[in-house]
Formats: sequence, structure tokens, C-alpha cells
Amino acid sequence: MGVNKEMIPAEYDLNAKWDACLDLTVRRFVYSSFAGAFAGLLFCRSPLTRWASIAFGAGVGIGSAYTECSRLFDGPPTKLALPNVSETPTQNVQDSE
Repeated sequence: MGVNKEMIPAEYDLNAKWDACLDLTVRRFVYSSFAGAFAGLLFCRSPLTRWASIAFGAGVGIGSAYTECSRLFDGPPTKLALPNVSETPTQNVQDSE
């Protein structure tokens, strides 16, 4: 009666990644919308600018969640190779005429 389930490594478990991304996206959307609403109530007098601050906060939250989820799915970004720089200083050659 013991079913031997193979454990899927964390880097290949898409269901766990999607769950983490959806959770992260909802949390950041809600928290940053609340922060935008608070900032709008604190700093803005017009209802239009208050809604704009809420929309800006929501956009920041979704953008940061998208960035984090892309790192989660694709892995950390690869580091770019640094250009080769010679250790010897270059000498200025002046033309003598």
C-alpha cells in the first residue's frame, strides 16, 4: 500500500513556482495599492490624483512581482563577462616632426 512517489526537485516544480508567483503578485498588488491610497490621502486633495496614486502603487507592485517571478522561473541572471583590460598602462606616442 505504500506508493513510492518520486520527489520533484524544487527547480523543476512548476506548480510550486506558479503558486509562489501568484501569491507574491497578489500580496504586492494589494500592499502597494494600500500604500498608494495612504499616500494619496495624505498628500493629494483631488480625487483624481488620489486614484492616480493608487494606480501608480498598483503598477509598482505588479512590476516588482513580475521581476521577481521572472527570476524565479528563469533563474538568476547570468553575469556579463567583464572586458579584458590590460595591466600595463598605455603610453602616449607623440609625433615628432
